[in-house]
Amino acid sequence: MVRPRLGLFSFIFAVLWLAAASITTAEQASDQTPDAQPAPHRPRIGLVLSGGGARGAAHIGVLKVLEEMHVPIDAIAGTSMGAVVGGLYASGLSPREIEAVMTSLNWQDAFRDRPPREDLTLRRKQEDQNFLVKFPLGLRGGKVLLPKGLIQGQRLNQTLRRLTLPVAHITNFDDLAAPFRAVATDLETGDAVIIGSGDLTSAMRASLSAPGVFAPVEREGRLLVDGGIADNLPIDVARAMGADVLIVVDVGAPLLPREKLSSAPVISNQMLAILIQRSSREQLAKLAPDDIVIRPALGDASSFDFGIVARVIGVGEAAARGAHDRLAALALGPQDMQRYVERREQARRGPPRIEFVEVESGSQHYSQKLESLFKDLTGKPLDPDAVARRVTALYGQGTLDTLDYRVVEENDRYGISLSARDNSIGPNYLRFGLNLQDDLQGSSTYNAAMRFVMSEITQPGGEWVWDLQIGQTSLVATEVFLPLSPSSGYFVMPHAATVARDFAALSGQNETAQYRVHTFAYGVDFGRQFGNWGEIRTGVQREEGHSTLTIGTPPVPLQSFATRAYFLRFSYDRLDDVNFPRNGQQAALQWQADRNVRGSDQTADQITFNYLAAHSFGRHTAVFSTSAGTTLESGLTDVRLLFPLGGLFNLSGLKANSLTGPHFGIARLQLYRQIGRGGPGYFDVPTYLGMSLEAGNVWQTHRVCQALRNTGTDCQTFGNTRRDAAVFLGLDTLLGPVYLASGFDEHGDQEFYLFLGRTF
Repeated sequence: MVRPRLGLFSFIFAVLWLAAASITTAEQASDQTPDAQPAPHRPRIGLVLSGGGARGAAHIGVLKVLEEMHVPIDAIAGTSMGAVVGGLYASGLSPREIEAVMTSLNWQDAFRDRPPREDLTLRRKQEDQNFLVKFPLGLRGGKVLLPKGLIQGQRLNQTLRRLTLPVAHITNFDDLAAPFRAVATDLETGDAVIIGSGDLTSAMRASLSAPGVFAPVEREGRLLVDGGIADNLPIDVARAMGADVLIVVDVGAPLLPREKLSSAPVISNQMLAILIQRSSREQLAKLAPDDIVIRPALGDASSFDFGIVARVIGVGEAAARGAHDRLAALALGPQDMQRYVERREQARRGPPRIEFVEVESGSQHYSQKLESLFKDLTGKPLDPDAVARRVTALYGQGTLDTLDYRVVEENDRYGISLSARDNSIGPNYLRFGLNLQDDLQGSSTYNAAMRFVMSEITQPGGEWVWDLQIGQTSLVATEVFLPLSPSSGYFVMPHAATVARDFAALSGQNETAQYRVHTFAYGVDFGRQFGNWGEIRTGVQREEGHSTLTIGTPPVPLQSFATRAYFLRFSYDRLDDVNFPRNGQQAALQWQADRNVRGSDQTADQITFNYLAAHSFGRHTAVFSTSAGTTLESGLTDVRLLFPLGGLFNLSGLKANSLTGPHFGIARLQLYRQIGRGGPGYFDVPTYLGMSLEAGNVWQTHRVCQALRNTGTDCQTFGNTRRDAAVFLGLDTLLGPVYLASGFDEHGDQEFYLFLGRTF
């Protein structure tokens, strides 16, 4: 009886177990219907962006197509310009935003250290009026110093800093909108340095630092230069970031054929290109079958010509569309792509609240200035415009190689860490000025000048300046500029000078005599500067001298003289350039009183006014300028006090200074087009083709003119305004502006000019 019971129990248990198993199997089968299948695994996509200078703008075109096709990027490795484009994309900027930045950026300015002229201190703007050689030399311990590189990178650094400010608090590049690595080269060892943490701006800047062009970047104890030297195509870096499929964009320049290897610099560049291409081939050999290589058809486009950025972006787009079918296999659906874009946008959150300001080690010399300048930024969200204004205010003084900041985190509090690096050629430096005029008919004049500046002789920023000039005007001069405080704007400036200059006496367009006037002057100025745009100044000066006849018969007796002069002047300067201005305005209004002490019975009160305004439309620029002066007394004959006209852009059809009078007025309209853009910093010369229209004259008062006519002498009046014109080719060189021009007068006079230096 027992056995049957056990058998029945076992049978019932087996049936129940089979039923349960059947139900479970059915439920599992129903869960595996096609609609409920999990999404297949999406490969992790890595983007590799090579170096290539201006050619690297093609990366932007590739990114635009990838976004348009809904291809996500999970990791980015970039070198040189590839690191810049990749770093901006990793910071959360869209391809179109990067394109807008790159095409609107003035690359010629971005690759210069000096701030835009409108951001310089007024003192440095005034220096630019006469000392136009753009390459200052340092002087320290009796040695002349040159910069470590042609470009220190201040302006480019601040541009990148501003663009990446929303992610400045991120120090682990894996936490960016897309994980990112920049490749640089250790200048001491030659090893590739993979940068994946720290400050994003300095990482991009280090990867871009071509040796000899950019100064190296010191980062975490290493001296870093362009990553293209060690690894121009960082495929292995992207693979190490966990990428399953790579999209590789190679914009490296091709090797030149034999017929183009015609100079030592070209041959040196070819040798470097050979090494870079060899490294790139080694990296390309590591690609897998599923990886995609995009090579934009850039031909022999220059790596240094940033004027082609817009065109190169289009070439990059075309190359990416050529790989459409392979890229389409990596695309996301609309909803997944929307989530991808939203995650990228979230990375660029608002700037952090700044709780403290600190000065980095090595910058303690500037601690007081830096802390006082930036301390009011604490307790509020970081304002990029406010930071930029303060950086400009200090850097614009011209005493620093670089002034930089970065956002740091300390105990869950964010702050600004500031670093200032002394000018590598300062604080004392030399500047030079040149002026040369040749009428191409055997008559020429020249001036060569040198300025020695001893800066920071007082805590508020005092300067002691010595000037030496030889030529048509020779001088030895000194001045001591003494600000009364760092921020009040008030200053005092004692000065002295000994000067010898030529004055010509003319009859019509013919020179009848020439004087050499020797003077010694000393005085003191007082004034106040308003920011970096304006100044009001007054002063008194005593001048003693004598004149000697060098050529011809004197129309007036030679004499020695002594005068005391008083002046009051207001200056305004927001012009972007003194050579070939494109935007901004400049003006000056002055009253000067000359009082005789000895040698003449004449006194003079003169008022002068100068104004210039420039506006650009693309490559075209219109400049309107006017100058005028009047003498309140009548019968003035002292040649030193007469106003001259004539010469290039000052009635261009007449000889220089061929018209003189106690009153004058002239208006000019210049139109020119930039026909050569210039390369980054010093690789090319910006070139302009233009014309000038001028109307003006010198004149006497009506009573004096009537007396002159009674003696049969012609008299110039403002009523018979002269009209002149000029056509010119201008080059903005390191030595200053160079003009090749021809001037025409309505009366048939014509002058030719080869001119180096300022003209008005």
